[in-house]
Amino acid sequence: MSALPLPTLAMPPADTVQRARESFSDFIEAYRDKLSHLFGTRHDLDSGGTERGVAPFVIQRFRDVDPLSVYVPEQYGGRGGTIGHSLTVLEETSYHSLPLSLIVGINGGLFLQPVAKYATEEAKQHVLPSYVRDRKFAGLMITEPDYGSEALSMETGWRETDRGTIRIEGTKHWAGLTGWADYWLLTARPRTSSGGLRRDVDFFIADANQPGQHVEVEELYPNLGLKMIPYGRNRVDVEVPQAARLEPHSTGVKMMLDTLHRSRLQIPGMGMGYLRRIFDDALDHARERFVGGKPLLDYDQVRARLARLQSFVTGTAAMCMETAGTAGVDRDLFGDGLKANAFKTVVTDWMQEAAQSFLQLMGAQGYREDHRAGRALVDSRPYQIFEGSNDILYQQVTEAVVKAMRRLKEADLGAYLREEPLTARAAATFGDSLSFDVDWSMPQRKLVDLGRAISRIVTMEMTIELGERGFSSELVSNMLEETRAEVRSILETYRGRGLTGVVEGAGAPEWLARVRPAG
Repeated sequence: MSALPLPTLAMPPADTVQRARESFSDFIEAYRDKLSHLFGTRHDLDSGGTERGVAPFVIQRFRDVDPLSVYVPEQYGGRGGTIGHSLTVLEETSYHSLPLSLIVGINGGLFLQPVAKYATEEAKQHVLPSYVRDRKFAGLMITEPDYGSEALSMETGWRETDRGTIRIEGTKHWAGLTGWADYWLLTARPRTSSGGLRRDVDFFIADANQPGQHVEVEELYPNLGLKMIPYGRNRVDVEVPQAARLEPHSTGVKMMLDTLHRSRLQIPGMGMGYLRRIFDDALDHARERFVGGKPLLDYDQVRARLARLQSFVTGTAAMCMETAGTAGVDRDLFGDGLKANAFKTVVTDWMQEAAQSFLQLMGAQGYREDHRAGRALVDSRPYQIFEGSNDILYQQVTEAVVKAMRRLKEADLGAYLREEPLTARAAATFGDSLSFDVDWSMPQRKLVDLGRAISRIVTMEMTIELGERGFSSELVSNMLEETRAEVRSILETYRGRGLTGVVEGAGAPEWLARVRPAG
């Protein structure tokens, strides 16, 4: 199976090194201007999202400013690898194109950051300078056809060969940039002498341009959205040198959690630009569209939708601020699951809700593949699925809180949340709404409900901190009010919803036989 052709890129201009030394503010201004020109004049943004792949000039102009270099440490030719700078690049990119921002995130959060942190020095010297110099692409392969959420049960295995190399065999799918990536970060479990698989996970760098390291594309998937990015099923049968194996600080599982948590904490960077753009476009439409002799903006329901969209922008800004200050590659984040899962789930729920609301405001004209509203609907939806299904992550949020409560022998949710640093000030604004005992053995649906509430309280806490650092008090107040109302609604569901189940063998409802004529 041949992959979508990756646009051929010209060699980097001679001033690449000089650009790497310019100030970040100059760099991001140049990048912003390049994107504005590219998507505002040269590229037909609306129709471009309906076709698979990327026009060559889009990739060429995108790489002209070398945005992925923000993920690479300076000693390897990059701009330093600062998380705040990476988030800013994600934001600027997603304001114009969510799929292009995801390409940045795949390369940066799922390859360059773990390589910069865990790779051997030999591997870093081989990969990172050439990545910047030759404008390469890279990705991560974890998911398998039978093991998505159950990543630790993956069947891809590795073993040492008689030649002192490492042989990796298995099947991976739904890896972004299938067929395009020059480098893959492959995950596999060590094989035992009897052919079984151990429980730990290892990461390996495969260089597709080296003999024996090419990953074969067996099938390309017709993904519903994010059409700029190729996905598919891949047959892994590669042989890599020992130096290609990443070196965990303790276990491979902790290395994977550190990588995934850092990536989840950076998803608000993609959400930031995307949500800003939806709010800006929705506000412009509400001002310009007249119904009943007055602009949409004069209707209360429209103003309510816009206020909620704006609250999403404020809350996402708070998450970006927190991530930029606490999620650097110098920190081990394997234990930061509560915050990482809360950030990922809430911002991706907001992204999908924003798309639904924007489409509702646009009406029929938005229900098109070549309109931003229609495209946002399908492009944002997989964010609630990849890097951990939101239902599962919400369950894990509750389980983490319940585990801590049991350790402290504290049954009252409100009492615990008012002492937990990630929720303390936000929880205090709920009065007695959170004052109830948690059922240690609650069913899964309740775990998910409670996780949705707790995750939003976490984002409220970050927004309170944003306000204390000088952000608009009015915007902070609006976000807190919107989210507090949503949390209370979720808690009503949590406490009041019965445990209904599927009625087996019910068949089709025979409603016609039960009609009673009126009159």
